[in-house]
Amino acid sequence: MTDQIGTLVIFGAGGDLTQRLLLPGLGELLSSARGYDLHLIGVGFEPMTRAEWRTRVIESFAAAESTSARATSVAKKSVYLQADVTNPADLTRILAAATGAPALYFALPPHVTILSIAALQKVDLPKGIVLGLEKPFGTDLRSARALNRQLVKLLPEEHIHRVDHFLGKSTVLNLLGLRFANRMFEQVWSAEHIERVDIVFDETLGLDGRAGYYDKAGALVDMIQSHLLLVLALTAMEPPSSLDADDLRGAMAQVLRATHSWQAHPAAAGRRARYTGGTIDGRKLPAYVIEHGVDPDLETETLAEVTVGVENSRWAGVPFRLRSGKAIAKKSQQIVVTFKDVLHRPYGLTGNPGPARLTISLSPDAIELDLNINGEDDPFTLERVSLNVNFAQGELGPYGEVLHGVLSDDPTLSVRADVVEECWRIVAPILSAWRKNAVPLDSYRAGSAGPTTWR
Repeated sequence: MTDQIGTLVIFGAGGDLTQRLLLPGLGELLSSARGYDLHLIGVGFEPMTRAEWRTRVIESFAAAESTSARATSVAKKSVYLQADVTNPADLTRILAAATGAPALYFALPPHVTILSIAALQKVDLPKGIVLGLEKPFGTDLRSARALNRQLVKLLPEEHIHRVDHFLGKSTVLNLLGLRFANRMFEQVWSAEHIERVDIVFDETLGLDGRAGYYDKAGALVDMIQSHLLLVLALTAMEPPSSLDADDLRGAMAQVLRATHSWQAHPAAAGRRARYTGGTIDGRKLPAYVIEHGVDPDLETETLAEVTVGVENSRWAGVPFRLRSGKAIAKKSQQIVVTFKDVLHRPYGLTGNPGPARLTISLSPDAIELDLNINGEDDPFTLERVSLNVNFAQGELGPYGEVLHGVLSDDPTLSVRADVVEECWRIVAPILSAWRKNAVPLDSYRAGSAGPTTWR
């Protein structure tokens, strides 16, 4: 652990991510029992008065219903500095304004983060400083490795917090208790009993003004490369000896090292598509290619589906399908574990609703276990029933949790350097096949379930 963090410095303070997610998460944290007494500094390239910045902070805190005395005090005392975070002189000026040990949070595009980290190497860093970096971590495997090499020149790995808010989701964290505290699941959590695993994050939202980043990333990089592969790691990893940061993150890295494109065939392992115009819940969405800021020649996918295999003794032969799409008719954010069917049913027991399934919902937080039982009308005919349990909501939302990790310098929920690189390694051959047009770019109507040919 580092010294008590005295100042949170947000690089990219004028951006949408800061206003929509980061500041509300901070407000939650300040209003919780784990609240901090700290100084808040916003840093951006664009001009903003101190009053305008404080109004932005107060409104963001209010949006998260964070109006505690501590949150209000932090907002009213916060300051904004206009600066170029890739300039060593400006970075020196920013650090001089901090009190106590500072936490620098990079809510910036990846190329700006890389330049800023390089500039920090020319600056005398204060004692106890920690870094928080928003995903994506690099733009490919090569740049991720280069960024990691730069980072460890500044600070030891345990003081570098690569933030992925999916690791702060209460449902994702509940995977640990569900798997490792229930003998009934842990005993069947392998290829011997599981047929397939589907990890899906489909949303009804379209581009929503994010062309600047999304059009260069696409669904595969934006969601699968980072978020969903981390969910896979928690789903498939071996039991760690403890929830210590080294044990937990080591187990995640181990399972990702065993993960590869399904049957070692990158072109056949994935599918991609892009939405055309359509309607969702009464909202008309234009075709992706005519959205403001989109370059049609990039052929960016808005729906990606990738199947990978975990090549170890626990999971050999089990396909893990990762899917994420925008402008899909129905929001679906879940992990679905499909168990193998029974080897034999007694003669005379009719009906086959299919094998049992465990559905772990990421939003809302719940689990559903589908079982086959004797029917009510005909006791010799099988019917499907579902057992449902809602997870208790955590005290903090995802960004509150990950900010708590940064400000307490606890790396448990941060992404370790080798995990970042493994995630890029897994998708690299699939991305290469897509960029060579070895995989067709299909289309689907906004408001549909996806391409009709994918059924």
